[in-house]
Amino acid sequence: MSRLLRGATIVWVVLRHGLDELLLSNFRQPWLRGLTRVITFGRRLDAPRGQRLREALESLGPIFVKFGQVLSTRRDLLPPDISDELALLQDRVPPFDSDIAVATIERAFRRPIGEIFVSFEREPVASASIAQVHFAVVRDRTGREREVAVKVLRPGMLPVIDKDVALLRMMAGWVEALSSDGKRLKPREVVAEFDTYLHDELDLVREAANAAQLRRNMEGLDLVLIPEVFWELSHAEVFVMERMKGVPINQVDRLRAAGVDIPKLARDGVTIFFTQVFRDGFFHADMHPGNIQVSLEPANFGRYISLDFGIVGTLTEVDKEYLAQNFVAFFRRDYKRVAELHIESGWVPASTRVNDLEAAIRTVCEPYFDRPLKEISLGMVLLRLFQTSRRFQVEIQPQLVLLQKTLLNIEGLGRQLDPELDLWSTAKPFLEKWMLEQLGPPRLWRELRAEAPQYAKILPDLPRLLHDYLRHKPRDNRAELQELLAAQKRTNRLLQSLLYGGLGFVLGLLAMQLIVRVRLF
Repeated sequence: MSRLLRGATIVWVVLRHGLDELLLSNFRQPWLRGLTRVITFGRRLDAPRGQRLREALESLGPIFVKFGQVLSTRRDLLPPDISDELALLQDRVPPFDSDIAVATIERAFRRPIGEIFVSFEREPVASASIAQVHFAVVRDRTGREREVAVKVLRPGMLPVIDKDVALLRMMAGWVEALSSDGKRLKPREVVAEFDTYLHDELDLVREAANAAQLRRNMEGLDLVLIPEVFWELSHAEVFVMERMKGVPINQVDRLRAAGVDIPKLARDGVTIFFTQVFRDGFFHADMHPGNIQVSLEPANFGRYISLDFGIVGTLTEVDKEYLAQNFVAFFRRDYKRVAELHIESGWVPASTRVNDLEAAIRTVCEPYFDRPLKEISLGMVLLRLFQTSRRFQVEIQPQLVLLQKTLLNIEGLGRQLDPELDLWSTAKPFLEKWMLEQLGPPRLWRELRAEAPQYAKILPDLPRLLHDYLRHKPRDNRAELQELLAAQKRTNRLLQSLLYGGLGFVLGLLAMQLIVRVRLF
């Protein structure tokens, strides 16, 4: 019943904001235009279409807001008026009452807010679908005053998310049952992954841990700044971090006027992404412009600033190596190797012909090489690959859904920064170097060092174990094996006798029935 009520609410919001008119008005068929006039009769739809779409997504809750955030990064796919409105979802969702934020903080730390912070700005500086942020000043353990950002969880989020996820789960079940592609697309597993990430985002201690991990990972790269976590002021509903000062990455004109090298900034973004994915297997997975800034401070001029770590993606070593080999083969235009990797991984049936899959991948990918980012679209490449995947029954990998979403975000950001960026030539050297480190002597040396403590325990015992093995030779088990084989043969003969006896009994009954019927006749 709750799912039906939520579905009815969604339909009501769609009608209230005229999203049905927004969809139908894009079609040129006269009968559809006539239908549009009929269904909009009596409704006032004076507000601009972008504003109506944004307000509808805001009223529907966090899942829909996140969908709008992803769309806002793809200005190549949307009209400018809609893109500009959806960009407000990145950090301009209507805030909740500051009194509620203060009460949440005081309840979390069981102290008045005046004892927690030296000063606290009640007006939020940013507000998103899950939480909002206030600036404050704290005194650290050394007594020094530090500027911080206080992130407070929006109240009542868990029931809303649970209802939406339950609705998505029901719809995924329909897709799997009714669509011929349902099982291949694994919609229920994709929704389960999405559910996990959304519930993780509701725990701000987990977000603090994600921030601390990314900060450690990125320390030696000198390309991105991650705020320091104040662990003594971290709670499931409140997260206090170092205040970062930067310019949102989508304000390209302002960055250019300040002297930032925009093409280098775009290349650095690609390097950061591939480093997090392939070196660390731990990457920021919510990279819309509201979460990415650029520092103009003299000490860190031109470096990225990452914010909001509620959603991070992780990859296993197997996933990393498989994806890296795919990317390297792709950048080298070795489509046969890409096809072989898909078959080896089990993503396509083992009976698939390598040559057929190779030809299909070449047809999709070859037109996009040696072209700047402004002339290609990873979204279109993924769409054509998806169409090809239906033919070869490629199975969707739910653990890679976040990576695919982040890759689309990265392309959208790169397109805004430097449309002339050659994504392939920028990423290829990094991946080739990474593959060399993974498969060459450095990998062997790292694994030997990692296993050294275990070897230190085993080596002293090795001479004694070898001596015992040589002195006490393994006993000859051939006699036991022969006995087991003989017992197996006896069992087989017994089963055959029972089977033949049963068949004979059944045939005898049938024969008796036939004789009786013939005599009666």
